[in-house]
Amino acid sequence: MSEQLPQVETLFLHARDDADEFTVVVERDGSRVLQGVLELKEADAGPRPRRFRVKQKGGEEPRQPDQFVELARNARRIRISEQTGAGARDRLVEMLDAYQLDAKQVRTCRYCANAGRYSPVTSDTAVKADRDWICQDCAKRELERELSYKGQFTGNAQDRLEDLLFEVQDLERITNLLQGNLDPDLTKFDTISATTDEIDPVRTDSLNLHPALQERVEGRFEELLPVQSLSAENGLFEGDDQLVVSATATGKTLVGELAGVNNALNGKGKLLFLVPLVALANQKHEDFEERYGDVLDVTIRVGASRINDDGNRFDPNADVIVGTYEGIDHALRTGKDMGDIGTVVIDEVHTLKEAGRGHRLDGMISRLKHYSENRNSSAQWVYLSATVGNPEFLAERLGATLIEFEERPVPIERHVTFADEREKVEIEKKLVKREFDTKSSKGYRGQTIVFTNSRRRCHEISRKLEYDSAPYHAGLDYKRRKTVERKFGDQELAAVVTTAALAAGVDFPASQVIFDTLAMGIEWLSVQEFEQMLGRAGRPDYHDQGKVYVLVEPDASYHSSMEGTEDETAFKLLKGEMEDVTTVYDTASAAEETLANVVVAGKQAKRLNDRMIGEVPTTHAIGKLLEWEFIDGLSPTPLGRAVTEHFLAPDDAFRILDGIRKDHHPYEIVADMELADEEL
Repeated sequence: MSEQLPQVETLFLHARDDADEFTVVVERDGSRVLQGVLELKEADAGPRPRRFRVKQKGGEEPRQPDQFVELARNARRIRISEQTGAGARDRLVEMLDAYQLDAKQVRTCRYCANAGRYSPVTSDTAVKADRDWICQDCAKRELERELSYKGQFTGNAQDRLEDLLFEVQDLERITNLLQGNLDPDLTKFDTISATTDEIDPVRTDSLNLHPALQERVEGRFEELLPVQSLSAENGLFEGDDQLVVSATATGKTLVGELAGVNNALNGKGKLLFLVPLVALANQKHEDFEERYGDVLDVTIRVGASRINDDGNRFDPNADVIVGTYEGIDHALRTGKDMGDIGTVVIDEVHTLKEAGRGHRLDGMISRLKHYSENRNSSAQWVYLSATVGNPEFLAERLGATLIEFEERPVPIERHVTFADEREKVEIEKKLVKREFDTKSSKGYRGQTIVFTNSRRRCHEISRKLEYDSAPYHAGLDYKRRKTVERKFGDQELAAVVTTAALAAGVDFPASQVIFDTLAMGIEWLSVQEFEQMLGRAGRPDYHDQGKVYVLVEPDASYHSSMEGTEDETAFKLLKGEMEDVTTVYDTASAAEETLANVVVAGKQAKRLNDRMIGEVPTTHAIGKLLEWEFIDGLSPTPLGRAVTEHFLAPDDAFRILDGIRKDHHPYEIVADMELADEEL
């Protein structure tokens, strides 16, 4: 017998339901050395072995029933699966008792047992699957099978779901999550806690402001908020340049406003308040007009002036000029006289790092400083941002005092769930409804901002939401945008669905942010953009907390040029560190900014290049401009002046020139440029 049967460490017995046929597994040193099948019969003395078969590669080999009894007697321990039916289990125990053999009942993985494996599980390791408890290995395999139906999940996404699986120990709850279930215990990724820095507030009645401003400030606030107090105590009203870095909704915008309005009222020069987007400029223009229009002239200069430079709405002699970066840069490039500048506020200064736009902001700052110096005026510069990865470096390069305040007014819960494009809209419908049906302790309904990657998708989502909502993007006219802003502020809308416009700071008091995609246009969001956008969730005067939902489509991307998939991107963003703010120059961007500096400053162009944030290869850029006949010496040619006044990248200028020389219709030239952009 010893030659035929292995040494036994554990003998494991398992039966499906109440059958009289048992799976037999023999293990030694943690490995299976034998698998067989035992059948019982009813003898006069009770249940006894009837047949015993050992599984071999070619099938099953019959053995004498007594061989099972010998195996059992030699076993160090005998274990019976709890999942064995009660009747079968009782007969098995009665049979073993007849041979004076003890057996212990254990919880085991049914999937393993049915496959001839002995896998004991405990309350800490078992995972519920339908009515069974299975081991973690089998649970992982079942989860992978479910995931295969949803698309190709990356390692980070699969790890996240496996961690949830082992945490809740319920396979069905996790698979329901893949079907759009919004169980907050499962979707919740983390909570960003509210933090409060202990800063003694500055009383507004202690400020020595111009009387007209002092009266307004005291009428609005008794005390400055912490970041405002920090700024005031560190030279804001003494004319010091500052870089103010603080989370959304902490009040940093007022820092620039107070400094600029105070300087303007005291006759120290006008205020330029500059933002990246027309929507923001319109809102700030309206705010300044409403607050100070009776004591200051307020005007606006936006990028549309590049196309239609007829002076409409823009008064260069105004006390306050609200503008977009490009609107003011166009005024500089075309030699407009904007008078003496006392204060320049650059809102969203982290735009410096954006590909395609950052170099223009970098150049505009240098050109505006040159303009101010040429008028023998010493402007105060205030730079504002919610998200900067390298604030000390940036403050040093800008020549500004760093005012950094890390308070977050309300906690933010971040949630992740998985869905395809169609399922996302259904989830958004549920989330918007749930949030709008909830009131905060301050009495405000919850309202939602949905971020997506195209204007078309904005309208599609808005149409399908159950409660009143509206699309909001740069393609809407001014009147319609203002209507949306008013209705949201009056709590008449449950949601707005937008592209990038709101991320940069349009003032919508939302309690919830939903990411319909993690792309803006044809590029994935950066950590900085993601943080900026999720920071819109939760306002201290309205809400008890903010909520952020990231809806992830596995294995999805939105353009062939995008690297990675949405599920990969999601966890990079959720776990990522803030990127540094700096401006990187290639040949095209270096040539564009150097040409603009030549147009504005002539022989001093190199000096303007040298003080820009990014490292500009000036010598190489000038060589290219000479080669392309955009400059003659350090003077712009008529072609070069036209290129810079219309903000043309060199490649675009060459396409236009080529089209003109070939006598192409203007529509053909524009179409060629659009196609070229799509191929990038």
